[in-house]
Amino acid sequence: MKKYNSSELRNVAVIGHGGSGKTSLVEAMLFATSATKRLGKVEEGNTVTDYDPEEIKRKISINASLAPCEWDNHKINIVDTPGYFDFVGEVISALRVADGALVVVDAASGVEVGTEKVMAHADEDHLPCLAMVNRMDRENANFQKAYQGLRETFGNRVVPIHLPIGSAENFKGIVDLVKMKALLFEAGGKSHEEEIPSPLTAEAQEMREVLAEAVAANDDDLMMKYLEGEPLTQAEVERGLAKGVADGQVIPVLCGSAAKGLGILQLLDAIVATVPAPTALPPARGINPKTREEISRNIDPKEPLSVFVFKTMADPYVGKLTLFKVYSGVLRSDSHVYNATRDKEERLGQLFIPHGKEQEAVPEIVAGDIGAVAKLQETGTGNTLCDKEKPVVFPNIVFPKPVLTMAVEPKTKGDEDKIGSGLARLAEEDPTFRVEKNTETGQTLISGLGELHLEIITSRLRKKFGVDVEIANPRIPFKETIRGTVKVEGKHKKQSGGRGQYGHVWLELSPLPPGGNFEFVDKIFGGSVPRQYIPAVEKGVRETMAEGVLAGYRVVDVRVTLYDGSYHSVDSSEMAFKIAASMAFKKGFMDAKPILLEPIMKIEITVPDTYMGDVMGDMNKKRGKILGMEPKGGLQIIRALAPLSEMFRYAIDLRSMTQGRGSFSMEFDHYEEVPANVAQQIIAAANSERKEA
Repeated sequence: MKKYNSSELRNVAVIGHGGSGKTSLVEAMLFATSATKRLGKVEEGNTVTDYDPEEIKRKISINASLAPCEWDNHKINIVDTPGYFDFVGEVISALRVADGALVVVDAASGVEVGTEKVMAHADEDHLPCLAMVNRMDRENANFQKAYQGLRETFGNRVVPIHLPIGSAENFKGIVDLVKMKALLFEAGGKSHEEEIPSPLTAEAQEMREVLAEAVAANDDDLMMKYLEGEPLTQAEVERGLAKGVADGQVIPVLCGSAAKGLGILQLLDAIVATVPAPTALPPARGINPKTREEISRNIDPKEPLSVFVFKTMADPYVGKLTLFKVYSGVLRSDSHVYNATRDKEERLGQLFIPHGKEQEAVPEIVAGDIGAVAKLQETGTGNTLCDKEKPVVFPNIVFPKPVLTMAVEPKTKGDEDKIGSGLARLAEEDPTFRVEKNTETGQTLISGLGELHLEIITSRLRKKFGVDVEIANPRIPFKETIRGTVKVEGKHKKQSGGRGQYGHVWLELSPLPPGGNFEFVDKIFGGSVPRQYIPAVEKGVRETMAEGVLAGYRVVDVRVTLYDGSYHSVDSSEMAFKIAASMAFKKGFMDAKPILLEPIMKIEITVPDTYMGDVMGDMNKKRGKILGMEPKGGLQIIRALAPLSEMFRYAIDLRSMTQGRGSFSMEFDHYEEVPANVAQQIIAAANSERKEA
């Protein structure tokens, strides 16, 4: 691949609902530009961007994958992204380094929930967008339905620049509304110009009017001409279109068929003409890590070096691979850079341009371009690399928090250490995946964005690290406490020939306020329990509290007062008093109105108005309490409290109730008493497990 200037680069993320044909479209673009010699197919598992074994097996994209191509003296960095909600982190990281987004819509299915979600992310990043109505060759393909769906969802900025000639098996060309010519397809995806067929003339004129009005709205000179009724020339429409797209005021809609390679050359022309070059974009903003002052970097090879890492992955051939975008300056192979995020020096080896799983070694990468480097020691996703003398830190990527947590256990004894190191490596690679050891339950917990996400994590754990695991719902960290006050005696007396055992205590158990945890009070007077045995009494109580009494869960919020007892000058020992204290605590606890406490989570649910009733009804069934609601841009934010035990699979439930349009976040709030009927079931189940163990 030849060397390109920053102004000749185009960085485009291909986004859309799962199954809309994004990977096939990328494959068609690579084939049309001779970046590949054959057209790969998702069904055959031989596409450039879906090369991960899991992607080939499942026939879906899981990772954001870079595939550059050359067209019309420009280099287009295409980033293919997944469409499934579980992998939205990959979409977010790709959009962060893209200068434009290509939204792919299935001509038969139209706008789907995934289309809305990815467009919302593109809008958050203020990215210029184009839309491609793909699969025009399919049965039931309907360009007008897809176009109107886009317009209804994203407003009047959606404007057509193509009109299909025919559909399904009769899809044979497009009307180019900029040139006002018909382009009829030939073999190999090429086309020749003709006059617009008479049955389409009126519709083409009407659509051209929509386009002219939209492009004129962004240019005062064009608006004057348009209002005076003068037709806009092709050059004026092209100029207004490029400005409208760059400003985010126009989303041009094209059409074609990736499978048959139709409309692909016109799409490539549109990308080059309308997606801004990196040099045309505003400067990248960050902070000086030393002074905390805001600074900016123009996307220019002559500026000081600044590089942003947007993805880290474990490559089977070269080890850890770091993908980045150079924002300013020129990054060179075999050089030293400064990681300003972590305040560490980093030595770079050979730089690459990834082509799916293949890599092309290059001596340097200029501002605006995207590349990769292997085996960095200190650098992770979201870090900024730069010139140490002129440091800058760019804002990190904000990834969605995990919403589904499961427990993992090895199928083979002794694999615990392997699980820990394997999961830690996978968490480095995927910022939307978390792993933690729960100290309350002793379980290893993994959290992600959905069932499929966690399924693929465990599959990778097996293939990459040779560890087979089972996943299950986590154990709830219930706690036990008391509501009453009791005085109780504990006596441990044992005679077995020779020296015996004797320990005798009187304890008072009383409740503490929530968060009080544990208090031990020594009120011994007159030496009824000698000083040297009092720590053993406290130890016996603490150990029993850790084991639990009611159902094997940790006891909290209890004050234990040692106020009396007796001893034997020969038979008493620390062990005897420890056992006596444990016996007293167990007996007293059961007499002091014991209760079970459960973790209560604070939940914020964002849903469209239509699903409000279903979501609130479901929350009530989950023993949730609605705290309030707040409208926000056509959506409702519901705030609620609900028990953790009811919320493990809420990500799946909410997705099902809202057709994928709902989202939620959850964090721990407090502990609360479990209702008696529920507590009985939990205690019975826990005691049954303890007996079996």
